[in-house]
Order: sequence, then structure tokens, then C-alpha cells
Amino acid sequence: MVLCQRLYRLVALDGSPHPVLDTTYESIEAAINAAQDWCEGQGLNCSLSKRGMGVEVMTSSGVWRTIGYPRKCLN
Repeated sequence: MVLCQRLYRLVALDGSPHPVLDTTYESIEAAINAAQDWCEGQGLNCSLSKRGMGVEVMTSSGVWRTIGYPRKCLN
């Protein structure tokens, strides 16, 4: 059995890559921490529609799926 490493990314609420945090993360924790740090810093000056974001995971077939929304970025 081959185990593959999951990749995560952050996306805007419309599903497009996040304009600032457009990179891949090796864990869901790393992605959420990056999102929360941005939302508590630079993102504080943005509207909710710009600040809100989702976390996606790449499936084994190469498709991105939304798996959650960092709560601190939706306040």
C-alpha cells in the first residue's frame, strides 16, 4: 500500500486561489494557522468577503475539495 501525502490550500470564498496565501501546505494545521495569522493581521482591514476563505485538500485523483472554513476568518 502506498501512502500519499495530502496537500492543502487556501481559497477565497468564490473558490479561486486566495490572493495572498496562494501556496500549498503540508498539513491542515499549517493551512489553518496561516489563515488565522493573516486574518488577525493584514486581513483585519479587509471586508468579510475578502477576509473569508476556505481550506481545500487535494484528493487522490488530483481534484481540490473544500473541507472547511477557518472560523476566525469569518468574523
